Amino acid sequence: MKSFSSSREMQAMCRKLILAGNRIALVPTMGCLHEGHLSLMKTARERGNILAVSIFVNPIQFGKGEDYERYPRDIRRDSRLCAETGVDLLFCPEASDIYATDHSVFVDETVLSQGMCGSFRPGHFKGVTTVVAKLFNIVQPDVAVFGHKDIQQALIIKQLVRDLNFPIDVVIAPTVREADGLAMSSRNNLLTDDDRRVAPCLWKALGLAQSLAAGGYKDTAGIRDKMTELIQAEAPSACIDYIEFANCATLHPTATISGPTVVALAVRLGKVRLIDNLVIGERDAL
Repeated sequence: MKSFSSSREMQAMCRKLILAGNRIALVPTMGCLHEGHLSLMKTARERGNILAVSIFVNPIQFGKGEDYERYPRDIRRDSRLCAETGVDLLFCPEASDIYATDHSVFVDETVLSQGMCGSFRPGHFKGVTTVVAKLFNIVQPDVAVFGHKDIQQALIIKQLVRDLNFPIDVVIAPTVREADGLAMSSRNNLLTDDDRRVAPCLWKALGLAQSLAAGGYKDTAGIRDKMTELIQAEAPSACIDYIEFANCATLHPTATISGPTVVALAVRLGKVRLIDNLVIGERDAL
């Protein structure tokens, strides 16, 4: 495994590999790697002969008062896991390398980013699309793999690739879960023991939505109420940012489940904000 902290050196290496006929598959991450990330890497490996991973906690996607400073970091462990997983290129830049002190150009998606997390984290997706566009220009991958857990982000990246004509295949890989159903996330490490114990209520609530829909219950407001009741019963101190039902293609909210529908939620347990989702209907609709 070759490691780089300089974007110029990483870009030069990737360009050299591309000219030699290699196919690069990229997995962008913010580090504190877990089995979910390793699953993305395995998916990427199947789609390219050069596996590239980036580790960068992107400051411009965090808003004021969010957990940028607290976000878990362990670059030594992450590097070891990447090497053990067969990563060929590891890119770990500093913020000063990615953003010039006087940087003034951003990439902003203006439709898919408006609801769900976009409503509660203004500017977040502008930071995401900007850094991902920069990573795409640095690595120049043929394939980029993102996780289904961050479904809004993944769909926004697909829109970015389409609208800016990046010659990249975006793959959305399945969410990897703990034994109790909690979606794997680096932020899980910040949960208190009590909050970790009740955190699986997010997955239980999503499962309830799926069961109700399968039983013929299609009114999303009614399903949302029942999901809210479940979460509040199992985690009384939880703060629900949203429970949203949306069209798989447009992410427009829907009042009735008809066809493939994304059910997404964001819940705060203590100081930790967790997100999760599932698709009612065919996942291939994504």
